[in-house]
Amino acid sequence: MSRHRVKAVSYDDDDYDEYDDGYDSQDPEEKEFLEECTREVLSQLAAGTPSVSATRDEVQEALWHYYNDVEKSVNYLKSKKTKEAGKMKPAAGKAKVTTTGPSPDDVVLNAQSSAKGFKSKQPASKTQGDKKDQAGLASDMGNLSVIEKVNVKSKNLDVISEYKKSKRKNAMNFVVIGHVDAGKSTLMGRLLADLKAVDQRTLEKYRREAEKIGKGSFALAWVLDQGSEERARGVTIDVAASKFETENTVFTILDSPGHRDFVPNMIAGASQADFAVLVIDSSIGNYESGLKGQTKEHALLVRSMGLQRVVVAVNKMDTVQWNKDRFEEIEQQVSAFLITAGFQTKNISFVPCSGISGDNITRRSEDPNVSWYTGGTLVEELEATEAYSHALEKPLRMTIGDVFRGSIQHPLSISGRIDAGCLQIGDQVYTMPSGETATIRSLEVDEEPSEWAVAGQNVVLHLANIDPIHLRSGDVVCHASAPITNISSFTCKVLAFDHLLPSMVDIHRGRLHVPGRISRLVATLDKGSGNVVKKKPKIVPPGVVARIVVEMDHAVPLEAPTRIVLRAGGDTIAAGLLE
Repeated sequence: MSRHRVKAVSYDDDDYDEYDDGYDSQDPEEKEFLEECTREVLSQLAAGTPSVSATRDEVQEALWHYYNDVEKSVNYLKSKKTKEAGKMKPAAGKAKVTTTGPSPDDVVLNAQSSAKGFKSKQPASKTQGDKKDQAGLASDMGNLSVIEKVNVKSKNLDVISEYKKSKRKNAMNFVVIGHVDAGKSTLMGRLLADLKAVDQRTLEKYRREAEKIGKGSFALAWVLDQGSEERARGVTIDVAASKFETENTVFTILDSPGHRDFVPNMIAGASQADFAVLVIDSSIGNYESGLKGQTKEHALLVRSMGLQRVVVAVNKMDTVQWNKDRFEEIEQQVSAFLITAGFQTKNISFVPCSGISGDNITRRSEDPNVSWYTGGTLVEELEATEAYSHALEKPLRMTIGDVFRGSIQHPLSISGRIDAGCLQIGDQVYTMPSGETATIRSLEVDEEPSEWAVAGQNVVLHLANIDPIHLRSGDVVCHASAPITNISSFTCKVLAFDHLLPSMVDIHRGRLHVPGRISRLVATLDKGSGNVVKKKPKIVPPGVVARIVVEMDHAVPLEAPTRIVLRAGGDTIAAGLLE
């Protein structure tokens, strides 16, 4: 099994306050990473010729300024110590002179009082010496430049030709959607366990941990739900990505939350998917409440975001003794709704299954009560999905999913899925909306090192020559030759899920989330032809297609025909396409 859940680097005003307090305010992960970097720097300094000694404080000060880049910190400390050693050697033929100047504590106190606008309390006779020491300190701090460029040579490959020559398996992403407690995580955990994508020892560990807190049935769900809050609450909160392979395809599962409070995270997962798996709880009462809850909203959202194929996993069928009438009732009602939402009948499949027992997931059920079902297993239905073609020839577009520190060698990395175009090691890329450039130092495709990547692939890019403050989840990576533009307003064609009128809204596009407002209702449109039905309506009722103008609080990278979702008051009110 492959798993990629990382801590994003997201900066706000509180983060800068934390930095002022020193490393003591860091969380355990940050402290552990700092200690690892500190040990590496001390080791390299001691192993050098000649060896150099430095205190832990000096090492960590250098690491702070160089964003935990070990190589730069080592070079700086070597240079600094060499200069200090040269100053301490007495001139030839002269006796060593001992000078009495201010102590380091005095220098710091003077610098602090000077910065605060207070007159120094040190004796006047020491003032000149203090100035010299402070000047030297300022000079050393000036050497801590983060603008040092890293040169990465590009092989200038024809990436499209390389891709066509490669014999890689088809890669497909699917998002798992459905109402809270439908059993999505347990179902996917069972699928990964049965395909040996997670080893037995790990499963036993999860089972023991789950039983300790009285939630033994949650062990399979913990394969994907690995956050402490997710495990304590028993619900998925963020999108968890896991990978498994069949004979012909590499699948990436995007397990999204079902609770209405986390719909924005579900939107982020759906934006990276090729098709959807809709999980239905078939048990009495739960199916009906789920249909009134997030089941319909999720189905509408994934269709509005361009997904055309949906596999419906009718879960927990063992709780209704695999009742054929119950399955057919659910199939009829859900199918009617999905067709109304815009899915074609040929792109909808239904599979009765049980996540707990594993029946009809990777193997056919041996229960005699389910002998009436002659269709495929869940995995067979996944494999039956046709591979999607991606926009390889279009300009590069990649939405950043996470920003994180990859390792000591890769202090700044981003992950995401390439929406269009291609890239390779050594490429200079733009990050929008900041407009800053970065160099691709190295990259990984599905967690394997690679020289290049193309649209449709999940990648990790290790970057150089950019400050992490310019990178956020939801930003777009592109090439300078064809950059995406930042816009603060747009016209879009949307399907209304609720009454629309000029009002405040939240605009979602994948991980991008920005506040704005519907400023104008231009017209209502005919669903079939797209012709104008009514100009300047005062209100747009649910189920109607309309053209509207949306203004945002600040400029963000968007372009037609991007799909966007509009939400307000915790509910999805519309979804559609930029024009």
